[in-house]
Amino acid sequence: MKNRTLYLLFFLAAICSFHAKVRLPALVSDGMILQRNQDLKIWGYADAGEKITIKFINKTYNATADQRGNWSLMLPKLNAGGPYTMMINEITLKDILIGDVWVASGQSNMELPMRRLTPLYENEIKNAHNQNIRFFTVPQKYNFKAPQNDLDGGKWQSTNPQTILDFSGVAYFFAKELNDKNKVPVGIIHTSLGGSPVQAWMDEKSLKKYPEYLAEAEKWKNDDLIQSTESQERSLSKAWYAELDQSDIGLNQHWEKDNANDSGWKTMMVPGSWEDQEAPFDGSVWFRKEIILPKGADQKTAFLNLGRIKDADITYINGIKVGNVTYEYPPRWYDIPKGVLKEGKNIITVRVINGSGKGQFIADKPYYLEIDGQKTDLKGEWKYKIGAKMEKMAPGQTFIRWKPVGLYNAMINPLINYKIKGFVWYQGESNTGKPKEYEDLLSTMILDWRSKWNKTDLPFFIVQLANFMEKKDEPIESNWAELREQQRQVSLNVPYSGLAVTIDVGEWNDIHPLNKKAVGDRLALQALKIGEGKKIIADGPVYQSMKTEGNTIILSFKTGTDDLVQGSLKGFAIQQKDGRYQWAKAEAKGNKVRVWNDQVTSPVNVRYDWADNPDGNLKNKSGLPASPFTTEKN
Repeated sequence: MKNRTLYLLFFLAAICSFHAKVRLPALVSDGMILQRNQDLKIWGYADAGEKITIKFINKTYNATADQRGNWSLMLPKLNAGGPYTMMINEITLKDILIGDVWVASGQSNMELPMRRLTPLYENEIKNAHNQNIRFFTVPQKYNFKAPQNDLDGGKWQSTNPQTILDFSGVAYFFAKELNDKNKVPVGIIHTSLGGSPVQAWMDEKSLKKYPEYLAEAEKWKNDDLIQSTESQERSLSKAWYAELDQSDIGLNQHWEKDNANDSGWKTMMVPGSWEDQEAPFDGSVWFRKEIILPKGADQKTAFLNLGRIKDADITYINGIKVGNVTYEYPPRWYDIPKGVLKEGKNIITVRVINGSGKGQFIADKPYYLEIDGQKTDLKGEWKYKIGAKMEKMAPGQTFIRWKPVGLYNAMINPLINYKIKGFVWYQGESNTGKPKEYEDLLSTMILDWRSKWNKTDLPFFIVQLANFMEKKDEPIESNWAELREQQRQVSLNVPYSGLAVTIDVGEWNDIHPLNKKAVGDRLALQALKIGEGKKIIADGPVYQSMKTEGNTIILSFKTGTDDLVQGSLKGFAIQQKDGRYQWAKAEAKGNKVRVWNDQVTSPVNVRYDWADNPDGNLKNKSGLPASPFTTEKN
């Protein structure tokens, strides 16, 4: 009996010992970068009353878990350096660096990984070996019920040719430039989600002025509603695509085969839209193109670039499926294995499914097959035939993950104990439907995030929306221009904020422009100036004031940004007293810009680059572009 009692005591002690083990949040882990020159918080979980001992850089720190099992302690300010090891009770954390840590957030242009930028940065990726640039990518989750305290995944990764492929392109180039200039490690906590509006990144308290957003957040606290909505929409979508497949004569007759009979098919030019010839419809269309390849092609791998297609495609070569993309934005880049191509005649077949809007092969994108560096151009005449026309467009989707508060709770609140240098933010495309509220929303979010991190001067740098969509012949209103103005106002009115202007690096036909290096570099300029206090020019010409002289408006710019490139300018429009805008002539002379239109005798305002896709050329001698602006008072 005595032995049995002793055994039970040992067993219970073992259980208690097991449960008493310290647990750490996902961010506090091997390879982390800790923020230099700030008191550092280390925190975690254990049994109530558990003693915690931390050994780090030859010092020992102690804490005790509270009644809920939470514990935390502060480390003193540390200089940049490492790698170091940290002991937390029985846990050993290795390869820790001290440097600068930035939170990078926003929507798809912040999320866009380096793998999507390969055509521009192939050598950058190939040569990426830097232990001093590290990323922690936050899992993409939402939660409407309560702010979460931890993440359910993620790890710190240093930069190499494999890991970099999944790093945010904007954040990588930002980190690389800062690492080059400051010579200290840079850590990026990357927390973004494509398509997300700003209100998804805000907490309930911050949205109190916006009852419609709060009501929406409250609505989606209901798990049953989420489940039923997703289930119903999956069923509707599945039914639509099943009907499409059943109706598609191309599937029934196997038009993907290289020997399919296409003698009666129509022709069209690619890139382009079949709807220009057929009238608008939703459904499926099949395309075929014959190309002749030289001897030895059957022994080669290849790369197929089909630009971009709206909406989805399944692509075959010689009857073999080589790839597919399910929605309109990703580029169609398909690696072709050896044995797919043949010497002589080859048939490329593409089945395109368009669920709504104008189906098309997007113009001004590359379309080619590449073998050993030799490209076969695929633009030009293709054969096509309609597979099926649907009576209704594809059913829509409720993007629950974008609803207010959800991303803040799951992807921001778990980060707030981790000390950081500041924020970089690339978002706004999803708020262009209601642009006039954006300044208030974003300013409110910035102030709230700073209060959550308990540091009111944390730098916050905004990427202004790039130029996008087709050019317009006349000056007209633009939601994209209005949102850029809202972003500009935030940068002017919120202390310790800055604006990375990208009005010259967009692509008219792609909401995801590839030149992310310019974006990251311009964010880094803001960080060096505002975050480090360096005496540099970080902005293009910043509009400050105007005055009227006869039929001319003279514009002045903020001192330090007004070393203007001289000469004639474009992108300006001038407003008459009746409110109408007309294109204007403009000239940079000295540190002023003169704007006029001979037909406008009493001008009242000027707009610069006020369009979805403007083409202005106002820059200073640092080579930085001016932000679009209006002289109208908001």
